[in-house]
Amino acid sequence: MKFRSVRGESPDVQFREALFRGLAPDGGLYAPEAIPRLPESVAAHATPLQLPVVAADVLSAFIDDIPPADLSVIAHEAFSFPIPLVKLEGDLYLLELFHGPTLAFKDVGARFMARALSYFLKTQQQKLTIVVATSGDTGSAVA
Repeated sequence: MKFRSVRGESPDVQFREALFRGLAPDGGLYAPEAIPRLPESVAAHATPLQLPVVAADVLSAFIDDIPPADLSVIAHEAFSFPIPLVKLEGDLYLLELFHGPTLAFKDVGARFMARALSYFLKTQQQKLTIVVATSGDTGSAVA
């Protein structure tokens, strides 16, 4: 699947390029070109103990430049903490994203992004230093 700038003035790119660029040349964020319909089998894995399996299934619908088996490894490493779905009332639920190592919601995205970056860097035998300037919880989440 390709990713395109939300500003629409840059060429579409694969996930790897969007990941390493961060922002498109036109200054826009990258978003998937489409939201795929997930197979019903994904819902069968939707239990708290199977979060990494569900994550790998969902990610593989968007990311085709990482093989599904490798995405599964990344998901199991990145989402190794509980992310409970709490029923509030009726059909209203809350996804608690603050159970990661730094107790910040950013653990969810930062851990996946770090492992995805690491995956591509290892395949190319390269290293990368990331410098983060923050006044909040981002620094600890990406450390």
